[in-house]
Amino acid sequence: MDTKNIRISDYNYPLPDERIAKYPLPQRDRSKLLIYRHGEISEDVFCNLPEHIPADSVMVFNNTKVIMARLHFRKATGALIEVFLLEPVAPADYQVMFLTRSRCEWSCLVGNLKKWKDEPLERELTIDGHHLVLRATRVGEIGTGQRVVFEWDCPEISFAEILDTMGELPIPPYLNRKSEESDKTTYQTVYSKIKGSVAAPTAGLHFTPEVLQQLDERGVIREEVTLHVGAGTFRPVKSERIEGHEMHAEHFCVQRSTIERLLNSLGKIVAVGTTSVRTLESLYYIGAQMLRRQFGDDEPIRVSQWEPYEDGASDVSVQQALAAIVEHLDRHGLSALHASTQIIIAPGYEYKVVGRLVTNFHQPQSTLLLLVSAFVHGDWRPIYDYALAHDFRFLSYGDSSLLIP
Repeated sequence: MDTKNIRISDYNYPLPDERIAKYPLPQRDRSKLLIYRHGEISEDVFCNLPEHIPADSVMVFNNTKVIMARLHFRKATGALIEVFLLEPVAPADYQVMFLTRSRCEWSCLVGNLKKWKDEPLERELTIDGHHLVLRATRVGEIGTGQRVVFEWDCPEISFAEILDTMGELPIPPYLNRKSEESDKTTYQTVYSKIKGSVAAPTAGLHFTPEVLQQLDERGVIREEVTLHVGAGTFRPVKSERIEGHEMHAEHFCVQRSTIERLLNSLGKIVAVGTTSVRTLESLYYIGAQMLRRQFGDDEPIRVSQWEPYEDGASDVSVQQALAAIVEHLDRHGLSALHASTQIIIAPGYEYKVVGRLVTNFHQPQSTLLLLVSAFVHGDWRPIYDYALAHDFRFLSYGDSSLLIP
């Protein structure tokens, strides 16, 4: 299949606004669960998910945590400027970034940009009894965003504390509402740990401690990866053919122990959410790269958008690819793989690592719908027709599905 020539209009379906869940259910695990098993569709309630997962499976969760990425400043003229944090520039490491005190630099989207000339924006804050002034200065463009330097005059306070005080949670634009206090809890997974995302890995929003405990009791092994979800996840495909759509790069981290577990569990891997899919499938191409050449300690490791579709991209086995990553980490004395991926998964893609997928219902004409279509070998439309006909709720706060091709 010529993946690059896929027409995005072939992945459209009617989604009335009233089918988009504006809020989650009061109990996360009471959402509906569509089950697609070898072409047959049935439904259940999410709290019963463990019954549909084989006991010796390895279930992979994305433990990223959504940050308070929207910052608002008001100019002396009264103009309101929104600065939306995309990704850290200096320091570039997320964990180091949130611990910085007094200065840091981000790539940002700016709302009302034409009203922000060269002057710094300022906002006064009081955090834990410390009074400080946060100053934002625009210093140029970076990629599709603006390069913004943040400085504050109180070294006792970290950037993470500033975000928690003045930032707003960036709920998806299609909810058509302002974020509310309740979103701070409901728009995070119960297992979120590592700050860095500007959108939640929403397939995980249905899990409760009770469901996780049932999986453990059943003998399902749980592993975690970290992929920080970028704002590009909401970027619509505007080109007629997907060849013209540029995927956003996302940073991820996978522990060596997790990669070894995957290596010993091939054929039994269940991904929770499309971000886990992107991470797990990218591992194969990273391992294949490592088999072709050595990587230095400081050399960035990345998967490009079209790499899976290049000649010779799948010449090695999954076992060989994952083993190559473990060997690379051992050679360099590393406990985890840090990399980035721009991978696009669309019909014509051959899945290497993931055998089952838990995911929500995605927007029409989106790259996430392409990923699902590739997973179910083009059979996405009956799934979505069923969901529309049986009162399933759609998008981030909507219902869930378990896909078994």
